[in-house]
Amino acid sequence: MCTAITYNTKDHYFGRNLDLEYSYKETVTIVPRNYPFKFRKVGDIDKHYAMIGMAYVCDNYPLYYDAINEKGLGMAGLNFPEDADYKEEVEGKDNVAPFEFIPYILSQCSTVSEARNLLSRLNLANINYSNELPVSPLHWIISDRDESITVESVKEGLKVYDNPVGVLTNSPQFSFHMFNLNNYMGLSTEPAVNNLSKNLDLKVYSKGMGALGLPGDLSSVSRFVKATFTKINSFSGESEIESISQFFHILGSVYQQRGCVHVANNQYEITIYSSCCNMDKGIYYYTTYENSQIIGIDMHKENLEGNTLISYDLITKAQILMQN
Repeated sequence: MCTAITYNTKDHYFGRNLDLEYSYKETVTIVPRNYPFKFRKVGDIDKHYAMIGMAYVCDNYPLYYDAINEKGLGMAGLNFPEDADYKEEVEGKDNVAPFEFIPYILSQCSTVSEARNLLSRLNLANINYSNELPVSPLHWIISDRDESITVESVKEGLKVYDNPVGVLTNSPQFSFHMFNLNNYMGLSTEPAVNNLSKNLDLKVYSKGMGALGLPGDLSSVSRFVKATFTKINSFSGESEIESISQFFHILGSVYQQRGCVHVANNQYEITIYSSCCNMDKGIYYYTTYENSQIIGIDMHKENLEGNTLISYDLITKAQILMQN
């Protein structure tokens, strides 16, 4: 279970919570412009936009969870069980495996508009990375400074939705999440108003009562509503530290604590990491479950004309600054 959001201040920010009960030892991985992308069914791309994101690197190939490229386009894949439906290869289409989808888009596209053009001829094909790493049921959010879209491969085909809220969680389908927001149109940051009865002396006894009814559970439907409400009403200064701090606070509203989501065999789903990418500056910030200190990696401080992957292990241990 995961949550992804976008956020604009002076710069544009993009990131997500990764909620799972286990880790693949993911790393912050930079793909320079001359790293050769080998795709299973479409032509290889040897020179492309550089990108940075969170990936499980397997056999020198970055299996990205989320990433941004140097042009300011971001993309994240989120769990989409029960609904994802990948197709067999289709002649005349660009048959791209789901694990290739993020690099395929980010290597070539600088805007959502350009991504739409690629999507018009794309087929997400049912191709495993390997026998040990079968295809994952996902849907994706793609975002630039001006707009976001959601991409879903379902039984009816490949669907591309405008995403006006810049938020994505998990199943059900995005169209349901957007329709469900109708049930929360009465939420407000202002004090509650007595609309129940003029004959009852009802009082506002606490701050925040304008948001009565805002869900607080950890289901994907509730997280979509809560993240949307928090993000849309969020306010911060425009400095980098104010912006990224607020971004992590927004993600914190739907953070998963160990013990609250029992999976099986004494395993609990947690927010393994949270990310916040400055898409204008190419900086990838993250925190982990055990380490709430914000760590940053700037792709532009690396040799982006290289041809080999650059990976940084996550700093997962808590670092406490003692003040006395």
